[in-house]
Amino acid sequence: MATRTDLDAQQLSFADLPDDEAFATDALFDTTLVVVDLETTGGSAQQDAITEIGAVKIRGGQVLGEFATLVDPGRPIPPQIVSLTGITTAMVHDAPRIEEVLPAFFEFARGAILVAHNARFDLGFLRRAAERQQLAWPFPAHLCTVVMARRILSQQEAPTVKLSALAELFDVAVKPTHRALDDARATVDVFHRLLERVGNQGVHTYRELTQYLPRASAAQRAKRSLADGLPHRPGVYLFRGPGDEVLYIGTAVDLHRRVSGYFNGSDTRTRMAEMVALAARVEHIECAHALEAGVRELTLLAVHKPGYNRRSRNAQAGWWIVLTTERFPRLKVSRTPGPVSVGPVRNRAVAADIADVLSGAAGLRTCTGLPAGADHHYCPGESTAAALPDPLVAAVPGVCRAASDRPQTLPDYLPRVQAVHDLILGRSARLLDALTTRLTALVQARRFESAARARDRLAATIEALANCQRLAAIAALEELVLARPGVDGGWELAVIRHGRLAGAGVAVRGAAPMAVVDVVIAGAQSIPAPSPASGPLAGAPAEELGLIARWIDEPGTRLVACSGELSTPTGTALWRLDFAETARAARETAAATDVRLGA
Repeated sequence: MATRTDLDAQQLSFADLPDDEAFATDALFDTTLVVVDLETTGGSAQQDAITEIGAVKIRGGQVLGEFATLVDPGRPIPPQIVSLTGITTAMVHDAPRIEEVLPAFFEFARGAILVAHNARFDLGFLRRAAERQQLAWPFPAHLCTVVMARRILSQQEAPTVKLSALAELFDVAVKPTHRALDDARATVDVFHRLLERVGNQGVHTYRELTQYLPRASAAQRAKRSLADGLPHRPGVYLFRGPGDEVLYIGTAVDLHRRVSGYFNGSDTRTRMAEMVALAARVEHIECAHALEAGVRELTLLAVHKPGYNRRSRNAQAGWWIVLTTERFPRLKVSRTPGPVSVGPVRNRAVAADIADVLSGAAGLRTCTGLPAGADHHYCPGESTAAALPDPLVAAVPGVCRAASDRPQTLPDYLPRVQAVHDLILGRSARLLDALTTRLTALVQARRFESAARARDRLAATIEALANCQRLAAIAALEELVLARPGVDGGWELAVIRHGRLAGAGVAVRGAAPMAVVDVVIAGAQSIPAPSPASGPLAGAPAEELGLIARWIDEPGTRLVACSGELSTPTGTALWRLDFAETARAARETAAATDVRLGA
């Protein structure tokens, strides 16, 4: 769907569903349903238009028919929508108008229960089009697979309920492509898989399903007025308690719609129901776009540390692997970065593993307490370098990775330091290549358990290096100006300085964007040049940089101006992320197998 990535996050409700006696007690499996998906020119049913309708009629697990057509929206299709769906203005030039298509679709689907992924979006456009044509609404009820997924699946199993994520979770036959018929077909499979999950709980009919799905309590509905007056704009919202304390902070692309969702029972988390019960008012801050809202949320979370937020309370949390400045440098794990360091890594044990892997690959010492001015002698417990354990397989407490049978002078040792230095800064991946060779040797020797441990340690090392190098490339720039297509056809603008969001704005549809860019740059916050001691991220919070990096990677984002080069050298670990992704998939497969076998 044209803006499904934003709208999937909205809270939906079944509170207004009619309960038609004609089918309320019939098994859903034997009821005629029409699964529908739309593509549109934007996210507003009031202002935007339908560009494609795809629908699949099903009953008893069988496909009875399909409906698919492009629709001429009577206006140009915005570039960001073209990028997302592949539907161009030229493609819909000779397509029928909605005045022809809607009566045909109504006839195809008449009397059936409509099913959609984020039904509020699709049905909102269809209802609006019907109102404009003064057509009666022919559908007795509808179901939403977003609401079903949130109720039926756990947060751990489905952290997001986007259609693409659910299709991957259930391994459906047709993958969503942001084209209407493909997405409708994918939704059919997702719907059936969700029904399978509740069938053994005695949920078989439409009435049983709607009763099973969340409904708002009287106490929740009584607080709907807290959303009154909130704008239909992006921003940050703060729920405040009876003592004006901040209970919960969140972001939204539509503040009014998002906050209203807390009062209709669609969020089944117990702590959210508790939070709403305590809430006395909702404060909001309007933002230019989602990136500014995300950055403001991180700042507010760090200041207020609200009890009902479970993540992102400390934007500076994490551990760093730091190359020390001692005479014989080594890697240590620290809460703060150094001039040459990797991080942040959330778990200290993982950070220690990464430090051990890199130390073993390069031959850096892991012992402490070396006297000032002394050479590095052999370490107790090891008489030869050949006796050292493989750095990929496991760390061995008390064993120095630079152990040798003779003293090592500084000229002997410094090339090892340089190799780690070059790897961390992305100048050379020679050490990663050597570690990959070691892993291959373990596999060839049929040491599969050791190889699995080595794979996981190497993957964690690559991911930490790649993430830090990606963020460091952004933080190194004095100024970066970005433009991203907005939902309503304009441009969302961001000014990044030393890894911080310094300015944000929007050039509305029809406005000259460069003139707005100049205004946003002129009003952007001044960020002092960082010192080398501030670390690879120039003192910028890693979570803020992560938001910026994801914004850069969004389809259609354009580089307007840059004080240097936004690039990643071939020596960075970013070029080896495929290995880390393959390793993650292997771990997940092994874990799923263990669960099935009861291991």
